[in-house]
Amino acid sequence: MPLPVSEIYRSIQGESTYAGWPCVFIRLAGCNLHCTWCDTPHARGEGEPLSIPEIIERVRAFYCRMVEITGGEPLIHEKTPDLVNALVDLGHAVLLETNGSLDISRVNPRCIRIVDFKCPSSGEAESNRFENIEAMFEHDEIKFVVADREDYEYARDIVQHLLGDLRLSNTIHLSPVFGKLDPAELASWILEDRLGVRLSLQLHKYIWHPDQRGV
Repeated sequence: MPLPVSEIYRSIQGESTYAGWPCVFIRLAGCNLHCTWCDTPHARGEGEPLSIPEIIERVRAFYCRMVEITGGEPLIHEKTPDLVNALVDLGHAVLLETNGSLDISRVNPRCIRIVDFKCPSSGEAESNRFENIEAMFEHDEIKFVVADREDYEYARDIVQHLLGDLRLSNTIHLSPVFGKLDPAELASWILEDRLGVRLSLQLHKYIWHPDQRGV
């Protein structure tokens, strides 16, 4: 069964603790959510059907160790875990970015799973699957995309609960919605509350035009 691929390209990793590193992005088509501030609406198309060997052939042409599988929402596709397995078996450092609404436990733990928790402004906060916390390993990461003060307080309350769990030592990112929330304002809130999180900016949107594709 092929996977629907929106695009495959090499760029600079713009988010997560791996920001700044060269990375090949496999963007799968389709998503189960409709976030109000979605910055990849083009991924809602049908995509090009490619087998896992065909995807790997295109990835290997870039000669890049780091690979991110993203979307859309990659976990709506049954074969995505198989793609992860194939890539890690080849020695790639694999990141998977997911919107946090689906079960991540079926994804190979050798993959770095970046799990988004939706805030109120997204319109999808009710879709958060908090059971994913139990399936996370220490190298997995958590992300909140924040558009306003309400979003920040929602994220803060969850973070303070998560950080109270001593077994959870994952990196937690707060990322401002580009063009809607001044990063300096979000930084001031984080510092004021002494919140143990990482302020994460979408690096690629500062290097290139924020609407440019394939970067």
